[in-house]
Amino acid sequence: MIKSALFGATSVLVSIGLGGFISGAFGAEQSVSPIHAGPKHIIDHKGMQTTGPMAQLDTDGTLHLAWGGEKQEEHGVFYLKVPPQQQSYPEPVKVNPSSPPATSLHEPPALALGQKNDVYITWTTPHPNADGKPFANLLLLSRSVDGGKTFLPPVQVNDDEAVTGHSFDNLTVSPNGSVHISWLDAREGKKDPATYTARSHDQGKTLSPNLKIDESSCVCCRTHMTTASDGTVYLAWRKVLSGAVRETVVSRSTDEGKSFSPAVIVGHDQWVFEGCPHRPATMGVDQEGRLYVTWYTEGPDDTPGVYLAYSDDQGKTFTRRRLLNKSKGTFPDHPQLAVNQAGHLLVSWEEQSPVRREVVFTYSLDRGQTFSAPEKVNEKKAKSPTVALNDAGQGVIAWSEQVSFPGWSTVIQPLSFPTSLTPQLHAKP
Repeated sequence: MIKSALFGATSVLVSIGLGGFISGAFGAEQSVSPIHAGPKHIIDHKGMQTTGPMAQLDTDGTLHLAWGGEKQEEHGVFYLKVPPQQQSYPEPVKVNPSSPPATSLHEPPALALGQKNDVYITWTTPHPNADGKPFANLLLLSRSVDGGKTFLPPVQVNDDEAVTGHSFDNLTVSPNGSVHISWLDAREGKKDPATYTARSHDQGKTLSPNLKIDESSCVCCRTHMTTASDGTVYLAWRKVLSGAVRETVVSRSTDEGKSFSPAVIVGHDQWVFEGCPHRPATMGVDQEGRLYVTWYTEGPDDTPGVYLAYSDDQGKTFTRRRLLNKSKGTFPDHPQLAVNQAGHLLVSWEEQSPVRREVVFTYSLDRGQTFSAPEKVNEKKAKSPTVALNDAGQGVIAWSEQVSFPGWSTVIQPLSFPTSLTPQLHAKP
């Protein structure tokens, strides 16, 4: 059961209480302890077309949001910071006020937090020589060293000038402050792009030469990165194998991103698909080093599903995949995962029917052994969820919702998890 409880700031825009949810069990016949939900907050974008949000939480509960937006001739990347207990949401900061326009309505900008009040956002801008090529772009890194008050001029991430795509990016910050960036890159002109990475050891001032990780990547399934407390860097992407088989794979780096291990298949889905699903994987790591992965697939039986698997050996092997979605009459889509050090998991995804989309979520308090029954959080048509969860037990789900037709707003649902940092250990299944 989820109980209504005040959590953090109360929005001056809108506050909607979340009713009592009934939690169920997943993977074991036992109940799942309740978490608490605070009032929802709604950001009205005032007619601007926006991407879905990207969210992060500081250890003190400060909420960080980023999104892309277009209105008439304005094409921007926006960032919002909401300290805990603040009674109103401030106006967002435009990340690229004097920079080239953003081209990110197909995906939100990537967002990561450092340990020294630094904020990092990656986004794309049209290639100056695109000449009508809609997907020719440059990948840029914007950074703030004053806690998001201002952003320095962006740094170009891709070190080539090919008039082609450099996008579907993600980034993470290691415990030592190193910034790691991943993306899909078509500079070689092949049918399928390659997966690339770059890293910075000086808060994004400079970047290493681009490192090619793998060829034959799915052309529009976004990459994802995360780091463990021991500094291991993980990278996930969807790989195209022979026969148009598309598998979610994971690679790891134990040398601060200088090199990555060969790709390991996570689910062995055997999904044959002649096209790009546009559905990425997401990951997280707990304090015991367990690596969790969620992803979407239709293989091997052409049935759409959202799955989870985990690894206890740094991504060398994975458990059998587990189905998270339960609805029989909807199409699950775009799963997002957040993990804290205690081994608490928060997963959200879309459920599509012929008439509307819903945003649902589930959670686990025992390192992925049992899960609550999936529950809906939106009131109107909704899409593009994102999740965040910190080590203090504070969580958030944010998504786009058509609160007032025809515009879309960003809705934020705060959650409160148990605060114990001790993982609830179970025997391996």
